[in-house]
Amino acid sequence: MTTCKLFWDDPYLTRTEATVSVVADREVALESTIFFAQSGGQESDQGKIGGFPVLEANKRGLDIWYSLPEGHTLQAGQTVVVEIDWPRRYQLMRLHFAAELVLELVYRKRPGIEKIGAHISQDKARIDFAFPQSLSVILPDIAAAANSIVGADLAIVTGFEDIVAERRYWMIRDFSRVPCGGTHVRQTGEVGTISLKRKNVGKNKERIEIYVA
Repeated sequence: MTTCKLFWDDPYLTRTEATVSVVADREVALESTIFFAQSGGQESDQGKIGGFPVLEANKRGLDIWYSLPEGHTLQAGQTVVVEIDWPRRYQLMRLHFAAELVLELVYRKRPGIEKIGAHISQDKARIDFAFPQSLSVILPDIAAAANSIVGADLAIVTGFEDIVAERRYWMIRDFSRVPCGGTHVRQTGEVGTISLKRKNVGKNKERIEIYVA
């Protein structure tokens, strides 16, 4: 069983019908899904499967499993409606791409810098770096460059580096091609205005917080 991930084909799809492939107590798997499970720092979607709220979504290998409330009535082979919280998904998509853009620009400003963590939530994104100096000095330039790309409203192309292993990428022509399996907006203009904030989170650790408006 390999879950067909419709959120890659159309990340703007908010409702679909799917067949339940496996039921194991509170956990279910679907033959196909629009419901993203946390990966690469991007939080899972929120929503319902067959009318039951999804409590947790987990990626295991190439499959996705969903935890439902105790006493759910879903059965293998059943056709169910899958719905996601679209405003939340869209905000995650915008912040996810803003973070990817900022990361690429930081790599260019500080060659050799090491990313040690990242998280994308509905309210903000963050990227953590191992770096011995404050990154505040480069933030104005990073923000300006990122907002210039956003303002140009460029096409964001996504696809497979390796179909079998499900390794994905995003690409902006004449800018960069980056491995990434998250959900993305189609145009940079959808991101909105990017603002950045620097935090020191420990010795030789720097954090950049990313916001969109």
